[in-house]
Amino acid sequence: MRKIKTLKMWIERCAEVEAAVGEVEVGFDFVKEGVLTEDELDELYNDALDKIEKLELRNMLRREEDKLSAIMKINSGAGGTESQDWASMLMRMYLRWCEKHGYKTAIQHMVDGDEAGIKSVTIGIEGDFAYGYLKSENGVHRLVRVSPYNAQGKRMTSFASVFVSPMVDDTIEIVLDPSRISWDTFRSSGAGGQNVNKVESGVRVRYQYKDPYTGEEEEILVENTETRDQPKNRENALRNLKSILYNKELEHRREEQRKIEDSKKKIEWGSQIRSYVFDDRRVKDHRTNYQTSNVGAVMDGDIDNFIKAYLMEFATDE
Repeated sequence: MRKIKTLKMWIERCAEVEAAVGEVEVGFDFVKEGVLTEDELDELYNDALDKIEKLELRNMLRREEDKLSAIMKINSGAGGTESQDWASMLMRMYLRWCEKHGYKTAIQHMVDGDEAGIKSVTIGIEGDFAYGYLKSENGVHRLVRVSPYNAQGKRMTSFASVFVSPMVDDTIEIVLDPSRISWDTFRSSGAGGQNVNKVESGVRVRYQYKDPYTGEEEEILVENTETRDQPKNRENALRNLKSILYNKELEHRREEQRKIEDSKKKIEWGSQIRSYVFDDRRVKDHRTNYQTSNVGAVMDGDIDNFIKAYLMEFATDE
């Protein structure tokens, strides 16, 4: 059924493009005959161009994992309250983007900041191609502004990291070694009534991961306080753990492919990818050099052009 749905989408989108281009071609004759104005022809042209560009963008999402939902984690960097406030601003930006595109979101775990903002948050984003679009947001995001938390009114620079991994579903099998899993439970914090304080509904899973390619070992820690139901939180935590392991395998495949192709366009996931300079009214992506002066719109979730620029330049390299 998924295959049929995907094929149907391509057929319908291609038919829409074909029809839109046909209308533009016929429109030229209608303008000559005085049936159509030049402004109306411009509208037909822009509509056809928009449909073509959207289809072209979807064509960039051809990898197996692109069609999956996503798990996004945002961590504030060094800098105290300012960076924690920046992390919460990024969270709002992505939640607004998801809302505009009809994606379902759920805050799976969040640690509030000391005075304002957040230290970290994990968001589940459900919907087709959520990971394919949001993988472009992986990396460090830099904010430059006059800080409201600075008494001298100085210009400050803050950092927050964004990590996006595909949310595995029942079509992908991830094997977990039970002997490497350990569980902790804890009381959730925040709003929620008396139950939150009395019941240890929050869960923490630790997994001793051994890289099958390098032999290196590390501890993967996943926390979940999404619901008041501990079994449900355990289930969600395990799903997140599987998503992290799946993403590690994907990263290995990408690295191997980069070595083979010896591509000059390398994506450094841990490096600064985008700067948001509020004073100069500028947001610039350092990978694609795409930038805009409409900072307000970007912070309200209008990041489609950044995503598009990234996918059009790097998707084929992946």
